[in-house]
Amino acid sequence: MIMVKRVAMLALLLGLGSIAQAQGDPMLVNGAGATFPYPIYSKWFDEYHKLHPNIQINYQSIGSGGGIRQLLAGTVDFGASDGPMSDEQLGQAKVKVLHFPTVLGADVPTYNIPGVTQELKFTPDALAGIFLGKITKWNDPAITAPNAGVKLPADDIVVVHRSDGSGTSYIWTDYLSKVSEEWKTKVGKGTSVNWPVGLGGKGNEGVAGLVKQTPNSIGYVELIYAIQNNQPYGQVRNSSGTFVKADLASVTAAAAGTAKSMPDDFRVSITDPVGKTAYPIASFTWLLVPEKISDGAKKKAIVDFVRWMLKDGQKFAEPLAYAQIPKEVIEKEMKAIDRIQ
Repeated sequence: MIMVKRVAMLALLLGLGSIAQAQGDPMLVNGAGATFPYPIYSKWFDEYHKLHPNIQINYQSIGSGGGIRQLLAGTVDFGASDGPMSDEQLGQAKVKVLHFPTVLGADVPTYNIPGVTQELKFTPDALAGIFLGKITKWNDPAITAPNAGVKLPADDIVVVHRSDGSGTSYIWTDYLSKVSEEWKTKVGKGTSVNWPVGLGGKGNEGVAGLVKQTPNSIGYVELIYAIQNNQPYGQVRNSSGTFVKADLASVTAAAAGTAKSMPDDFRVSITDPVGKTAYPIASFTWLLVPEKISDGAKKKAIVDFVRWMLKDGQKFAEPLAYAQIPKEVIEKEMKAIDRIQ
Protein backbone atom coordinates (compact mmCIF):
# COMPACT_ATOMS: atom_id res chain seq x y z
CA MET A 1 0.00 0.00 0.00
CA ILE A 2 2.86 2.32 0.92
CA MET A 3 4.61 1.42 -2.34
CA VAL A 4 1.44 2.22 -4.30
CA LYS A 5 1.20 5.61 -2.61
CA ARG A 6 4.87 6.32 -3.37
CA VAL A 7 4.39 5.42 -7.02
CA ALA A 8 1.28 7.59 -7.20
CA MET A 9 3.11 10.49 -5.55
CA LEU A 10 6.06 10.09 -7.94
CA ALA A 11 3.70 10.12 -10.93
CA LEU A 12 2.03 13.23 -9.59
CA LEU A 13 5.34 15.00 -9.10
CA LEU A 14 6.51 14.03 -12.58
CA GLY A 15 3.25 15.29 -14.02
CA LEU A 16 3.54 18.59 -12.20
CA GLY A 17 7.14 18.86 -13.38
CA SER A 18 6.15 18.38 -17.00
CA ILE A 19 3.35 20.95 -16.63
CA ALA A 20 5.75 23.43 -15.07
CA GLN A 21 8.20 22.84 -17.90
CA ALA A 22 5.47 23.41 -20.47
CA GLN A 23 4.37 26.55 -18.67
CA GLY A 24 7.96 27.79 -18.72
CA ASP A 25 8.29 27.46 -22.49
CA PRO A 26 7.77 30.71 -24.44
CA MET A 27 4.50 31.00 -26.31
CA LEU A 28 5.23 31.14 -30.03
CA VAL A 29 3.58 33.75 -32.25
CA ASN A 30 4.37 33.22 -35.94
CA GLY A 31 4.44 35.84 -38.67
CA ALA A 32 5.74 36.10 -42.21
CA GLY A 33 6.05 38.63 -45.01
CA ALA A 34 7.90 41.72 -46.10
CA THR A 35 11.69 41.95 -46.25
CA PHE A 36 11.43 45.77 -46.55
CA PRO A 37 10.90 46.22 -42.75
CA TYR A 38 12.77 43.09 -41.63
CA PRO A 39 15.62 44.96 -39.91
CA ILE A 40 13.24 46.95 -37.68
CA TYR A 41 10.90 43.99 -37.13
CA SER A 42 13.82 41.82 -36.04
CA LYS A 43 14.88 44.53 -33.58
CA TRP A 44 11.33 44.95 -32.26
CA PHE A 45 10.72 41.24 -31.73
CA ASP A 46 14.04 40.92 -29.90
CA GLU A 47 13.36 43.93 -27.65
CA TYR A 48 9.82 42.79 -26.94
CA HIS A 49 11.06 39.31 -25.99
CA LYS A 50 13.44 40.91 -23.48
CA LEU A 51 10.44 42.58 -21.84
CA HIS A 52 8.25 39.48 -22.14
CA PRO A 53 10.46 36.35 -22.01
CA ASN A 54 7.33 34.17 -22.09
CA ILE A 55 6.48 35.38 -25.62
CA GLN A 56 8.57 34.54 -28.68
CA ILE A 57 7.62 36.15 -32.01
CA ASN A 58 9.04 34.25 -34.97
CA TYR A 59 9.10 36.09 -38.30
CA GLN A 60 9.93 34.70 -41.74
CA SER A 61 11.27 37.38 -44.09
CA ILE A 62 9.86 35.84 -47.29
CA GLY A 63 8.43 38.85 -49.13
CA SER A 64 5.04 40.54 -48.94
CA GLY A 65 3.42 38.18 -51.43
CA GLY A 66 4.45 35.14 -49.40
CA GLY A 67 3.27 36.75 -46.18
CA ILE A 68 -0.17 37.47 -47.63
CA ARG A 69 -0.46 33.92 -48.98
CA GLN A 70 0.47 32.38 -45.63
CA LEU A 71 -1.96 34.65 -43.78
CA LEU A 72 -4.79 33.70 -46.14
CA ALA A 73 -3.89 30.02 -45.73
CA GLY A 74 -3.98 30.37 -41.94
CA THR A 75 -0.42 29.07 -41.44
CA VAL A 76 0.76 32.21 -39.58
CA ASP A 77 -0.75 34.36 -36.84
CA PHE A 78 -0.05 37.62 -38.70
CA GLY A 79 1.35 38.77 -42.02
CA ALA A 80 3.36 41.78 -43.14
CA SER A 81 3.32 43.71 -46.41
CA ASP A 82 4.63 46.93 -47.93
CA GLY A 83 1.68 47.05 -50.30
CA PRO A 84 -1.81 47.02 -48.82
CA MET A 85 -3.87 43.93 -49.60
CA SER A 86 -6.18 44.33 -52.58
CA ASP A 87 -9.96 44.09 -52.31
CA GLU A 88 -9.71 40.73 -54.08
CA GLN A 89 -7.19 39.42 -51.55
CA LEU A 90 -9.25 40.71 -48.62
CA GLY A 91 -12.26 38.93 -50.10
CA GLN A 92 -10.37 35.62 -49.97
CA ALA A 93 -9.72 35.91 -46.24
CA LYS A 94 -11.75 33.63 -43.95
CA VAL A 95 -11.46 36.28 -41.22
CA LYS A 96 -11.39 40.02 -41.86
CA VAL A 97 -7.83 41.34 -42.00
CA LEU A 98 -6.80 44.64 -40.38
CA HIS A 99 -3.90 46.79 -41.61
CA PHE A 100 -1.62 48.47 -39.04
CA PRO A 101 1.06 50.87 -40.38
CA THR A 102 4.32 50.24 -38.51
CA VAL A 103 7.03 52.52 -39.96
CA LEU A 104 7.81 54.51 -43.09
CA GLY A 105 10.54 53.43 -45.47
CA ALA A 106 11.83 54.17 -48.95
CA ASP A 107 12.84 52.35 -52.12
CA VAL A 108 16.10 53.70 -53.52
CA PRO A 109 17.79 53.16 -56.90
CA THR A 110 21.13 51.53 -56.10
CA TYR A 111 23.79 51.04 -58.76
CA ASN A 112 27.26 49.66 -59.43
CA ILE A 113 29.11 51.54 -62.17
CA PRO A 114 32.88 50.92 -62.20
CA GLY A 115 34.78 54.19 -61.96
CA VAL A 116 31.74 56.26 -60.99
CA THR A 117 31.84 57.42 -57.38
CA GLN A 118 29.50 60.40 -57.61
CA GLU A 119 25.92 60.31 -56.35
CA LEU A 120 23.68 60.11 -59.41
CA LYS A 121 20.40 61.91 -60.05
CA PHE A 122 17.48 60.14 -61.69
CA THR A 123 14.40 61.61 -63.32
CA PRO A 124 11.11 59.67 -63.32
CA ASP A 125 11.43 59.27 -67.10
CA ALA A 126 14.91 57.82 -66.76
CA LEU A 127 13.88 55.24 -64.15
CA ALA A 128 10.81 54.21 -66.14
CA GLY A 129 12.87 54.00 -69.34
CA ILE A 130 15.57 51.88 -67.71
CA PHE A 131 13.12 49.38 -66.21
CA LEU A 132 11.08 49.26 -69.43
CA GLY A 133 14.27 48.33 -71.27
CA LYS A 134 14.09 51.43 -73.50
CA ILE A 135 17.14 53.13 -71.96
CA THR A 136 19.94 50.60 -72.33
CA LYS A 137 23.22 52.54 -72.01
CA TRP A 138 24.59 54.44 -69.03
CA ASN A 139 25.55 57.36 -71.26
CA ASP A 140 21.99 57.82 -72.54
CA PRO A 141 21.06 61.54 -72.52
CA ALA A 142 18.18 60.83 -70.13
CA ILE A 143 20.79 59.88 -67.52
CA THR A 144 23.67 62.20 -68.44
CA ALA A 145 21.56 65.39 -68.65
CA PRO A 146 20.86 65.71 -64.89
CA ASN A 147 24.35 64.42 -64.07
CA ALA A 148 26.57 67.06 -65.65
CA GLY A 149 30.22 66.50 -64.84
CA VAL A 150 29.84 62.77 -64.25
CA LYS A 151 31.62 60.60 -66.81
CA LEU A 152 29.16 57.80 -67.47
CA PRO A 153 30.29 54.85 -69.65
CA ALA A 154 28.73 53.64 -72.88
CA ASP A 155 28.24 50.23 -71.29
CA ASP A 156 24.98 48.30 -71.25
CA ILE A 157 22.76 48.77 -68.19
CA VAL A 158 22.04 45.56 -66.27
CA VAL A 159 18.64 45.84 -64.59
CA VAL A 160 18.03 43.93 -61.34
CA HIS A 161 14.57 43.40 -59.86
CA ARG A 162 12.89 41.15 -57.32
CA SER A 163 12.14 37.57 -58.30
CA ASP A 164 9.70 36.94 -55.45
CA GLY A 165 6.36 38.52 -54.59
CA SER A 166 7.49 41.71 -52.96
CA GLY A 167 6.09 44.79 -51.27
CA THR A 168 9.30 46.56 -52.24
CA SER A 169 8.35 45.83 -55.86
CA TYR A 170 4.81 47.04 -55.16
CA ILE A 171 6.16 50.41 -54.01
CA TRP A 172 8.54 50.65 -56.97
CA THR A 173 5.91 49.71 -59.56
CA ASP A 174 3.25 51.84 -57.87
CA TYR A 175 5.59 54.81 -58.28
CA LEU A 176 6.45 53.98 -61.91
CA SER A 177 2.73 53.60 -62.70
CA LYS A 178 2.13 57.13 -61.43
CA VAL A 179 4.97 58.78 -63.35
CA SER A 180 4.88 56.77 -66.59
CA GLU A 181 1.71 56.10 -68.59
CA GLU A 182 3.61 53.51 -70.64
CA TRP A 183 4.62 51.63 -67.51
CA LYS A 184 1.05 51.82 -66.18
CA THR A 185 -0.45 50.32 -69.33
CA LYS A 186 2.29 47.80 -70.22
CA VAL A 187 3.38 46.55 -66.79
CA GLY A 188 1.29 48.07 -64.01
CA LYS A 189 1.75 47.81 -60.26
CA GLY A 190 1.85 44.79 -57.99
CA THR A 191 3.93 42.65 -55.68
CA SER A 192 4.72 40.55 -58.76
CA VAL A 193 4.73 41.88 -62.33
CA ASN A 194 6.00 40.71 -65.71
CA TRP A 195 9.29 42.58 -65.81
CA PRO A 196 10.23 43.75 -69.34
CA VAL A 197 13.97 43.24 -68.69
CA GLY A 198 16.44 42.27 -66.03
CA LEU A 199 17.77 39.72 -63.57
CA GLY A 200 15.81 38.57 -60.53
CA GLY A 201 17.06 38.51 -56.95
CA LYS A 202 15.21 37.03 -53.98
CA GLY A 203 14.47 39.51 -51.23
CA ASN A 204 16.03 42.92 -50.67
CA GLU A 205 19.15 40.98 -49.69
CA GLY A 206 19.23 39.22 -53.06
CA VAL A 207 18.82 42.39 -55.11
CA ALA A 208 21.46 44.23 -53.04
CA GLY A 209 23.85 41.31 -53.49
CA LEU A 210 23.30 41.05 -57.25
CA VAL A 211 23.87 44.77 -57.76
CA LYS A 212 27.01 44.69 -55.63
CA GLN A 213 28.54 41.84 -57.67
CA THR A 214 27.34 42.90 -61.13
CA PRO A 215 29.18 45.74 -62.90
CA ASN A 216 26.99 48.40 -64.61
CA SER A 217 23.87 47.23 -62.77
CA ILE A 218 20.97 49.10 -61.19
CA GLY A 219 18.28 47.81 -58.86
CA TYR A 220 15.89 48.99 -56.16
CA VAL A 221 16.13 48.15 -52.47
CA GLU A 222 14.79 49.44 -49.18
CA LEU A 223 17.00 52.25 -47.91
CA ILE A 224 18.51 50.35 -44.95
CA TYR A 225 19.78 47.58 -47.26
CA ALA A 226 21.76 50.10 -49.34
CA ILE A 227 23.16 51.65 -46.16
CA GLN A 228 24.06 48.34 -44.54
CA ASN A 229 25.78 47.11 -47.73
CA ASN A 230 27.57 50.44 -48.21
CA GLN A 231 26.12 50.75 -51.70
CA PRO A 232 25.59 54.07 -53.50
CA TYR A 233 22.02 55.14 -54.16
CA GLY A 234 20.72 58.04 -56.20
CA GLN A 235 18.55 61.07 -55.76
CA VAL A 236 15.15 61.03 -57.48
CA ARG A 237 13.35 64.07 -58.90
CA ASN A 238 10.02 64.55 -57.16
CA SER A 239 6.75 66.02 -58.42
CA SER A 240 7.94 69.52 -57.49
CA GLY A 241 10.96 69.17 -59.78
CA THR A 242 13.46 68.81 -56.91
CA PHE A 243 16.06 66.07 -56.77
CA VAL A 244 15.75 64.52 -53.32
CA LYS A 245 17.81 61.89 -51.53
CA ALA A 246 16.02 59.39 -49.31
CA ASP A 247 16.58 60.08 -45.62
CA LEU A 248 14.48 60.35 -42.48
CA ALA A 249 13.38 63.91 -43.21
CA SER A 250 12.42 63.38 -46.85
CA VAL A 251 10.57 60.11 -46.10
CA THR A 252 8.67 61.77 -43.26
CA ALA A 253 7.78 64.64 -45.60
CA ALA A 254 6.31 62.13 -48.06
CA ALA A 255 3.66 61.15 -45.51
CA ALA A 256 2.80 64.68 -44.42
CA GLY A 257 -0.09 65.06 -46.84
CA THR A 258 -1.84 61.85 -45.77
CA ALA A 259 -1.25 61.87 -42.01
CA LYS A 260 -4.43 63.79 -41.21
CA SER A 261 -6.54 62.20 -43.94
CA MET A 262 -5.58 58.56 -43.39
CA PRO A 263 -8.47 56.26 -44.39
CA ASP A 264 -10.07 54.12 -41.69
CA ASP A 265 -8.58 50.92 -43.12
CA PHE A 266 -5.08 52.52 -43.37
CA ARG A 267 -4.65 51.34 -46.99
CA VAL A 268 -2.99 54.28 -48.72
CA SER A 269 -0.25 55.05 -51.24
CA ILE A 270 2.16 57.94 -50.68
CA THR A 271 4.39 57.50 -53.74
CA ASP A 272 4.92 60.59 -55.92
CA PRO A 273 3.59 62.98 -53.22
CA VAL A 274 3.42 66.76 -53.32
CA GLY A 275 6.02 68.77 -51.43
CA LYS A 276 9.43 70.13 -52.38
CA THR A 277 11.26 68.14 -49.69
CA ALA A 278 9.32 64.88 -50.11
CA TYR A 279 11.12 61.79 -51.36
CA PRO A 280 8.92 60.30 -54.11
CA ILE A 281 9.35 56.53 -53.61
CA ALA A 282 8.32 56.14 -49.97
CA SER A 283 5.66 54.04 -48.27
CA PHE A 284 4.11 52.90 -45.07
CA THR A 285 4.58 49.22 -44.32
CA TRP A 286 1.84 47.23 -42.58
CA LEU A 287 1.26 44.39 -40.15
CA LEU A 288 -1.70 42.31 -41.30
CA VAL A 289 -3.67 41.07 -38.30
CA PRO A 290 -6.86 38.97 -38.29
CA GLU A 291 -9.77 40.83 -36.72
CA LYS A 292 -10.75 37.67 -34.81
CA ILE A 293 -8.11 35.54 -33.08
CA SER A 294 -9.53 32.40 -31.48
CA ASP A 295 -6.50 31.69 -29.27
CA GLY A 296 -6.99 34.07 -26.33
CA ALA A 297 -3.34 34.03 -25.25
CA LYS A 298 -2.08 34.81 -28.76
CA LYS A 299 -4.69 37.54 -29.15
CA LYS A 300 -3.48 39.17 -25.93
CA ALA A 301 0.17 38.90 -27.03
CA ILE A 302 -0.46 40.35 -30.51
CA VAL A 303 -2.61 43.21 -29.17
CA ASP A 304 -0.01 44.03 -26.52
CA PHE A 305 2.81 43.92 -29.05
CA VAL A 306 1.03 46.26 -31.48
CA ARG A 307 0.39 48.75 -28.65
CA TRP A 308 4.04 48.54 -27.57
CA MET A 309 5.25 48.90 -31.17
CA LEU A 310 3.23 52.09 -31.66
CA LYS A 311 4.07 53.59 -28.27
CA ASP A 312 7.61 52.53 -27.31
CA GLY A 313 8.88 50.66 -30.34
CA GLN A 314 8.96 53.70 -32.61
CA LYS A 315 12.16 54.94 -30.94
CA PHE A 316 14.06 52.06 -32.55
CA ALA A 317 13.03 53.08 -36.10
CA GLU A 318 15.31 56.00 -36.90
CA PRO A 319 18.62 54.30 -36.00
CA LEU A 320 17.71 51.75 -38.69
CA ALA A 321 16.85 54.44 -41.28
CA TYR A 322 13.06 54.13 -41.00
CA ALA A 323 10.86 57.12 -40.28
CA GLN A 324 8.41 57.00 -37.40
CA ILE A 325 4.67 56.86 -37.97
CA PRO A 326 3.06 60.35 -37.70
CA LYS A 327 1.34 60.97 -34.34
CA GLU A 328 -2.05 61.47 -36.00
CA VAL A 329 -1.82 58.01 -37.54
CA ILE A 330 -0.67 56.39 -34.29
CA GLU A 331 -3.65 57.87 -32.45
CA LYS A 332 -5.98 56.40 -35.04
CA GLU A 333 -4.27 53.01 -34.90
CA MET A 334 -4.55 52.86 -31.10
CA LYS A 335 -8.32 53.08 -31.48
CA ALA A 336 -8.33 50.50 -34.28
CA ILE A 337 -6.58 47.94 -32.04
CA ASP A 338 -9.87 47.59 -30.15
CA ARG A 339 -11.34 45.96 -33.27
CA ILE A 340 -9.23 42.82 -32.67
CA GLN A 341 -11.53 40.31 -30.97
